Amino acid sequence: MKHSLYTKEIMKHFRNPKNVGVIKNPDGKGRVGNLICGDVMELYIKVKNNKIVDIKFQTFGCVVALAVSSMLTTMVKGKTLKQAMKITNKDILKKSGKVPPIKVHCSILAADALQEAIYDYFSKNNLKIPEKLKKEHERIERNLEELESRYGEHVKFEKEILNK
Repeated sequence: MKHSLYTKEIMKHFRNPKNVGVIKNPDGKGRVGNLICGDVMELYIKVKNNKIVDIKFQTFGCVVALAVSSMLTTMVKGKTLKQAMKITNKDILKKSGKVPPIKVHCSILAADALQEAIYDYFSKNNLKIPEKLKKEHERIERNLEELESRYGEHVKFEKEILNK
Protein backbone atom coordinates (compact mmCIF):
# COMPACT_ATOMS: atom_id res chain seq x y z
CA MET A 1 0.00 0.00 0.00
CA LYS A 2 1.46 3.37 -1.03
CA HIS A 3 1.17 6.30 1.36
CA SER A 4 1.60 9.59 -0.47
CA LEU A 5 1.57 11.57 2.81
CA TYR A 6 4.56 9.75 4.28
CA THR A 7 8.04 8.88 3.06
CA LYS A 8 9.40 5.35 2.90
CA GLU A 9 11.57 6.15 5.95
CA ILE A 10 8.54 7.22 8.00
CA MET A 11 6.60 4.11 7.02
CA LYS A 12 9.60 1.84 7.67
CA HIS A 13 9.93 3.12 11.27
CA PHE A 14 6.18 3.18 11.82
CA ARG A 15 5.70 -0.42 10.69
CA ASN A 16 8.84 -1.73 12.38
CA PRO A 17 9.89 0.69 15.12
CA LYS A 18 13.31 0.29 16.71
CA ASN A 19 14.08 0.49 20.44
CA VAL A 20 10.50 0.49 21.71
CA GLY A 21 10.07 -0.01 25.44
CA VAL A 22 11.30 1.09 28.82
CA ILE A 23 14.76 0.93 30.33
CA LYS A 24 14.54 -0.09 33.97
CA ASN A 25 16.50 2.33 36.14
CA PRO A 26 17.41 4.64 33.26
CA ASP A 27 20.26 7.09 33.65
CA GLY A 28 18.00 9.71 32.09
CA LYS A 29 14.32 10.00 31.21
CA GLY A 30 12.60 12.61 29.10
CA ARG A 31 8.84 13.09 28.91
CA VAL A 32 7.24 15.62 26.60
CA GLY A 33 3.83 16.33 25.12
CA ASN A 34 2.06 18.53 22.60
CA LEU A 35 -0.73 20.86 23.69
CA ILE A 36 -2.58 20.71 20.39
CA CYS A 37 -2.63 17.05 19.34
CA GLY A 38 -2.01 15.30 22.64
CA ASP A 39 1.06 13.29 21.51
CA VAL A 40 3.19 12.18 24.46
CA MET A 41 6.72 10.78 24.21
CA GLU A 42 8.88 9.19 26.85
CA LEU A 43 12.54 8.55 26.12
CA TYR A 44 14.95 6.55 28.31
CA ILE A 45 18.74 6.54 28.10
CA LYS A 46 21.59 4.49 29.56
CA VAL A 47 24.95 6.23 29.62
CA LYS A 48 28.38 4.67 29.99
CA ASN A 49 31.67 6.57 29.69
CA ASN A 50 29.78 9.65 28.50
CA LYS A 51 28.13 7.69 25.62
CA ILE A 52 24.50 6.76 25.17
CA VAL A 53 24.78 2.98 25.08
CA ASP A 54 21.06 2.23 25.14
CA ILE A 55 17.95 4.22 24.34
CA LYS A 56 14.27 3.26 24.29
CA PHE A 57 11.00 5.08 23.82
CA GLN A 58 7.29 4.88 24.42
CA THR A 59 5.09 7.17 22.35
CA PHE A 60 1.37 7.75 22.53
CA GLY A 61 0.66 9.45 19.21
CA CYS A 62 0.28 9.43 15.46
CA VAL A 63 2.21 7.71 12.65
CA VAL A 64 4.85 10.45 12.44
CA ALA A 65 5.25 10.69 16.23
CA LEU A 66 5.96 6.97 16.46
CA ALA A 67 8.26 6.97 13.43
CA VAL A 68 10.40 9.93 14.50
CA SER A 69 10.71 8.50 18.02
CA SER A 70 12.14 5.32 16.49
CA MET A 71 14.36 7.26 14.09
CA LEU A 72 15.74 9.39 16.88
CA THR A 73 16.82 6.34 18.86
CA THR A 74 18.79 5.04 15.88
CA MET A 75 20.42 8.45 15.42
CA VAL A 76 21.45 8.75 19.08
CA LYS A 77 22.58 5.27 20.11
CA GLY A 78 26.37 5.22 20.43
CA LYS A 79 26.75 9.01 20.41
CA THR A 80 28.41 10.98 23.20
CA LEU A 81 26.17 13.22 25.29
CA LYS A 82 27.75 16.24 23.64
CA GLN A 83 26.97 14.88 20.16
CA ALA A 84 23.42 13.93 21.19
CA MET A 85 22.75 17.40 22.62
CA LYS A 86 23.38 18.86 19.17
CA ILE A 87 20.64 16.81 17.49
CA THR A 88 17.73 19.06 16.51
CA ASN A 89 14.33 18.56 14.99
CA LYS A 90 15.85 19.66 11.66
CA ASP A 91 18.24 16.70 11.82
CA ILE A 92 15.31 14.39 12.49
CA LEU A 93 13.34 15.89 9.58
CA LYS A 94 16.35 15.50 7.30
CA LYS A 95 16.45 11.77 8.15
CA SER A 96 12.68 11.29 7.89
CA GLY A 97 12.22 13.16 4.64
CA LYS A 98 9.28 15.41 3.94
CA VAL A 99 6.36 15.25 6.37
CA PRO A 100 3.07 17.15 6.16
CA PRO A 101 3.53 20.62 7.71
CA ILE A 102 0.99 19.80 10.42
CA LYS A 103 3.26 16.92 11.54
CA VAL A 104 6.53 18.89 11.92
CA HIS A 105 5.78 19.27 15.64
CA CYS A 106 6.47 15.54 16.06
CA SER A 107 10.14 16.11 15.26
CA ILE A 108 10.21 18.91 17.83
CA LEU A 109 8.76 16.57 20.45
CA ALA A 110 11.37 13.92 19.70
CA ALA A 111 14.23 16.43 19.97
CA ASP A 112 12.73 17.80 23.20
CA ALA A 113 12.39 14.31 24.70
CA LEU A 114 16.09 13.74 24.03
CA GLN A 115 17.05 17.05 25.62
CA GLU A 116 14.95 16.20 28.68
CA ALA A 117 16.53 12.75 29.04
CA ILE A 118 20.00 14.32 28.88
CA TYR A 119 18.96 17.03 31.33
CA ASP A 120 17.69 14.34 33.69
CA TYR A 121 21.00 12.49 33.39
CA PHE A 122 22.97 15.64 34.28
CA SER A 123 20.62 16.37 37.21
CA LYS A 124 20.73 12.84 38.66
CA ASN A 125 24.53 12.84 38.53
CA ASN A 126 24.98 16.36 39.94
CA LEU A 127 26.81 17.43 36.79
CA LYS A 128 27.03 21.04 35.63
CA ILE A 129 24.12 21.57 33.25
CA PRO A 130 24.99 23.54 30.11
CA GLU A 131 23.13 26.86 29.96
CA LYS A 132 21.45 26.04 26.63
CA LEU A 133 20.16 22.75 28.07
CA LYS A 134 18.79 24.59 31.14
CA LYS A 135 16.86 27.02 28.95
CA GLU A 136 15.45 24.21 26.81
CA HIS A 137 14.39 22.36 29.96
CA GLU A 138 12.59 25.44 31.32
CA ARG A 139 10.70 25.90 28.04
CA ILE A 140 9.73 22.21 27.92
CA GLU A 141 8.63 22.25 31.58
CA ARG A 142 6.36 25.24 30.94
CA ASN A 143 4.76 23.41 28.00
CA LEU A 144 4.26 20.24 30.04
CA GLU A 145 2.71 22.17 32.96
CA GLU A 146 0.29 23.81 30.52
CA LEU A 147 -0.57 20.43 29.00
CA GLU A 148 -1.26 18.94 32.42
CA SER A 149 -3.34 21.91 33.59
CA ARG A 150 -5.50 21.90 30.46
CA TYR A 151 -5.80 18.18 29.91
CA GLY A 152 -5.16 16.64 33.33
CA GLU A 153 -7.48 13.65 32.90
CA HIS A 154 -6.05 12.83 29.47
CA VAL A 155 -2.49 13.12 30.76
CA LYS A 156 -3.33 10.81 33.67
CA PHE A 157 -4.82 8.29 31.21
CA GLU A 158 -1.75 8.49 28.95
CA LYS A 159 0.58 7.94 31.93
CA GLU A 160 -1.42 4.86 32.91
CA ILE A 161 -1.19 3.47 29.37
CA LEU A 162 2.54 4.18 29.08
CA ASN A 163 3.23 2.57 32.46
CA LYS A 164 1.57 -0.74 31.53
